[in-house]
Amino acid sequence: MAESKRKVLLGMSGGVDSSVAAALLLGQGYEVIGAFMKNWSDCEWRRDMRDAARVAAQLGLPFVTFDFEKAYRELVVDEMFREYASGRTPNPDVLCNRFVKFDLFVREADRLGCDFIATGHYARTYQLPNTKYQLLRSTDANKDQTYFLWAIDPNVLSRVLFPLGEMAKPQVRERARELGLATADKPDSVGICFVGEVDMKQFLVQRIPQVPGKIVTSDGKEVGIHDGLPFYTIGQREGLKIPMGEPYYVVEKRMETNELVVGSAFHPGLFKKETTGIRPNWFRKPAGKTRVLVRLRHRAPRVPCEIEPLPDDRVRIAFDEPQRAVTPGQSAVFYAGDEVIGGAIIE
Repeated sequence: MAESKRKVLLGMSGGVDSSVAAALLLGQGYEVIGAFMKNWSDCEWRRDMRDAARVAAQLGLPFVTFDFEKAYRELVVDEMFREYASGRTPNPDVLCNRFVKFDLFVREADRLGCDFIATGHYARTYQLPNTKYQLLRSTDANKDQTYFLWAIDPNVLSRVLFPLGEMAKPQVRERARELGLATADKPDSVGICFVGEVDMKQFLVQRIPQVPGKIVTSDGKEVGIHDGLPFYTIGQREGLKIPMGEPYYVVEKRMETNELVVGSAFHPGLFKKETTGIRPNWFRKPAGKTRVLVRLRHRAPRVPCEIEPLPDDRVRIAFDEPQRAVTPGQSAVFYAGDEVIGGAIIE
């Protein structure tokens, strides 16, 4: 009796990455079901769904669509608005991965009797001898997406496949062309996960009122008027509308007085030697003070630091060198070599 193939539910976004992932999984002998996640109506989702369906048809895959929009609005978009309104700068892609792609999608995989889920993310997993799994950086450091994956449930790693984890983006494009896939030359998506490229301020003003206030220097000099603190982020230079002169950068947001504090590019308030993270998620929790590398923004260099889990679901992060524009609401992701050991939200 022939051994049955292991079944994979693959998230197909209509882009080249998930298209090539589908072809690779088929080549590895998996039974693949292609799935499109509809999470947002006010975007090009119909075009993307058609592209995903075309590739599935080319490869002979069954194709399904899941409507996650209600949950996406509640768990990702609403939380994003709450964070911005409170003065922080959240990362919606992290929320999307945690609640949608690696939670709701896993439940659909269970319903369809799938052994695994797969996505087109540039990341890797590795099984240890003790059966635990590690989350590892992609071999293509330029495309590595583990910064957005730190918050997913560690228990799902054993069921996640990242077919592109050891490929570079040019190789993926070339493979798609060799296979004649409909998405081979489709541009990469940019912007908010599933929403797309939008003017962030225009997106936020749909639900966050503009409350103008003073722009001041750290010594109290008024230099302009801001449109509302939620629309600015630490380290920002563009869009301040300060009269010509030396360039200013956002140093602090004083929510209690509705003042936006600015300074020069080298203002000491822009640099931090230590910060804390909240709501950490651990793939391998340190027992105490531990030396790691931390990434504070996507594509930012990883920098050495010491971390220490604290008893109140927080983590202390002490940098070897002061770091510029450490932004509340963004993610701090911790690495031991290529391994992601965990992450937290900057407090």
